[in-house]
Amino acid sequence: MVKHLPPIPNVQEKIRDFVEVGKYVDTTHAKERQKERRITLADALYILKTGRHEKSKTTFDPIWQKWKYAIRGKTRDQEDVRVIVAFEKELMVIITVMYISSLRK
Repeated sequence: MVKHLPPIPNVQEKIRDFVEVGKYVDTTHAKERQKERRITLADALYILKTGRHEKSKTTFDPIWQKWKYAIRGKTRDQEDVRVIVAFEKELMVIITVMYISSLRK
């Protein structure tokens, strides 16, 4: 069994700090999902600054050897959204965004 690093303590604080100083990047996948789901980068960043860490949806990716952190919150339009991020050296990577409600398309 491969051992992996423990998750980052106080990850919400780190995420907010990285958003505040602009140390983030969208993956191609995240950009595609934002367009497909009509969730703007501004919405995703707002969620990352104001949302809460969903520990039950945070996972370790054994292929990339990285934690993928789930942050859930409401957009300014009160849409329930989850944003998945990971950290690569000194950069936060936005992996994907999704609506939580199954009624939303």
